[in-house]
Amino acid sequence: MTTEVSNAEALKQLWSNADLPGKDFFELKDNGDLVLKKTSSHPERIIASLTPENFSALTKALADKFPEVEGRLNELQTEWTTTEDKLKLMGKVSRFKEYLLHTNAIGNFDALHTQIAAWEKEVAALIEDNYTKKLAVAEQAEQISSEGRNWKETTQTLKDLAEQWKHIGYVERHRNDELWNRFEAAKQKFFDRKRQHHDDSEKEMLQNLDLKMEVVEKAESLTASEEWKNTTEGFRQLMDQWKSIGHTWNEKNEELWNRFMLAKNSFFERKNAHFEVIRAEQEINYNKKVALLEKAEALKDSKDWTKTTNAYVALMEEWKSIGRVPTDKADELWNKLHAAKDHFFANKRQHTETLRVTLEDNYAQKLSLAKRAEELKNSTQWRETTEEMNELFAEWKKIGPVPREHGDTLWEQFIAARKHFFNRKDADRDKRKQHFERKMHEKEERSKNFLVELENELKEEVEKLADFRIALENVTPGNKEKELRAHLEKLIKGCEQKITHKEQMIADIKKQAMEMEAKKNNDADNNKPEQTTS
Repeated sequence: MTTEVSNAEALKQLWSNADLPGKDFFELKDNGDLVLKKTSSHPERIIASLTPENFSALTKALADKFPEVEGRLNELQTEWTTTEDKLKLMGKVSRFKEYLLHTNAIGNFDALHTQIAAWEKEVAALIEDNYTKKLAVAEQAEQISSEGRNWKETTQTLKDLAEQWKHIGYVERHRNDELWNRFEAAKQKFFDRKRQHHDDSEKEMLQNLDLKMEVVEKAESLTASEEWKNTTEGFRQLMDQWKSIGHTWNEKNEELWNRFMLAKNSFFERKNAHFEVIRAEQEINYNKKVALLEKAEALKDSKDWTKTTNAYVALMEEWKSIGRVPTDKADELWNKLHAAKDHFFANKRQHTETLRVTLEDNYAQKLSLAKRAEELKNSTQWRETTEEMNELFAEWKKIGPVPREHGDTLWEQFIAARKHFFNRKDADRDKRKQHFERKMHEKEERSKNFLVELENELKEEVEKLADFRIALENVTPGNKEKELRAHLEKLIKGCEQKITHKEQMIADIKKQAMEMEAKKNNDADNNKPEQTTS
């Protein structure tokens, strides 16, 4: 009991004499817990457990950690100031807020939380503005879907509205889905009316022309893209769409096809040139990192702790500034570098407390990434969420180790959320593919029914022609013989024209059916699943 009292008094004396920035925001409990006081912006929480033996080393480590935390906020402040679209930083703001609730340091946390709150308020205002804009788009679509009679103009207006929607920005999922469902329902209503209007082959060709123009316009909008992976998949999907669209006038088809191929080839030429430059840069980066690795391995048995620590810090900063290396060599280099670095720090007994604080900070960073992944896993913003998920994964790999008791659990939580999202994304793509295949089957059934009707009509015309010819041969001589013969010859000529026209229509439909069947078989061969390796 005497020793405990003595330790408590010693800690109080040490705390009273300590000159630490932001000290007023903290309270030292009798049991040695250093507590960050509760404020309107954050709850009370334990920062560290102090003893007379670890007081100096641990408080110094925690005080030294706070400028790093402020530095991260300043980096985010710079990015916030220079980024025009603030909503792109929403995830980073959320992650940094979560990080602040778990990182351990000594300093003025209130100022940091105040800044985060200001950003969150601005983000909320931007989201509300986006909601108002998307509501206006949905209401305009609903209005023109019922009133529009100029099919081409209204179709373009709906495309323009869809393009406006894509550029408006983020809205919370449930409100975004509600507005999007209204917009999609309006579009469906309009296109149902338009399809009803286009009930003959001429209008079907016009519809096909519209669809192919839409494919070409999408292709031309992608030609300058630098999102290489997503845009490559986009061109593949556009090519599939093109193949699924029926015939249109040959001269227009050729013109649109040339435009489509020009856009596609332009993108892939840029893509190939881009990756050639990257491969060359990565080889140069590899040689630079090999040289740094040799320096790291030469330092790993050093006993000059301060100098060698500074050397490793500088070496790691230089490593990060160099850039990527070939993927098949990256892990080996990175693992060797960390092996040398970890070997040195394993021998650095005097700095155990500083190392522990660093590990806990890594845990706070990864915890914020894992929680952000949990927030995103049920998103339907496929492209944006894929980018952020990949960004989270890249940041995860950069952060470094966490305390052993948290490592596997946190990693499994992070990977499970990521896997959940990508499984949902794959399921959504499969669902849209099944919907398209069902529409194609319905179109084939309509074509078959129409062919049966034409063949029955042809049979009736052939029978009429036979009857008219028999009547012509048996015309009774008399005053009206000439008039009756002229009338029957006119009827015969009309039947012959109808028979020729219907025979041509039947031949065209059968030809189209054969082409569609051949295309379906070809698509089935092309879409056979490829064998992959994990």
